[in-house]
Amino acid sequence: MFEIVAVTNRSCCPAGRAFAAQVARIAASGVSKVILREKDLTPEAYKGLAVAFLRDCKDCGAELFLHSFAAVARELNHAEIHLPLPVLEAQPSLRQDFKTIGVSVHSLEQARIALRLGADYLSAGHVFATDCKKGLAPRGLSFLSEICGEAPVPVYAIGGISAANIQSVREAGAAGACVMSGIMESESPEAYVDALLQKIG
Repeated sequence: MFEIVAVTNRSCCPAGRAFAAQVARIAASGVSKVILREKDLTPEAYKGLAVAFLRDCKDCGAELFLHSFAAVARELNHAEIHLPLPVLEAQPSLRQDFKTIGVSVHSLEQARIALRLGADYLSAGHVFATDCKKGLAPRGLSFLSEICGEAPVPVYAIGGISAANIQSVREAGAAGACVMSGIMESESPEAYVDALLQKIG
């Protein structure tokens, strides 16, 4: 089944809505995974969010992946984490600490390295133009298709995914799509996810 994966960014919340409240709604919106990507926080602040969001996601049946904070994940005995490739390259022993590790990649060569290091899934991007990567040319569907064709693990497209292009992402071989600013900014995450799912049948 094609998956929608939410990636958090607390700077994108709608005016007047608390970050925690938005993430709770996102967890209940029909996404399969939530990646808590708040890399600028202190470990203590990140841990506080992780504890709360683990509860929210468990209640809704969505998986929560912590991002980058491996020590926090170990402290919480949490088995799922998403890592930038340089982190896993610098600490390959992290593979032994977690049940599931996702890795961000931006080229076929990076995908190959991540796979050699034991990645369980890849997020590949950015596929389309996005305000999150202003001034950087998108890598496009051929880039995504190339990685999907070679990787024996699920590949999730990221970058500029919308209802207008999500079907093309699926056709390129992706197992799902990661969405960040669109879902974080949405007044109705439920309607946002529903619109995406309708486009892929």
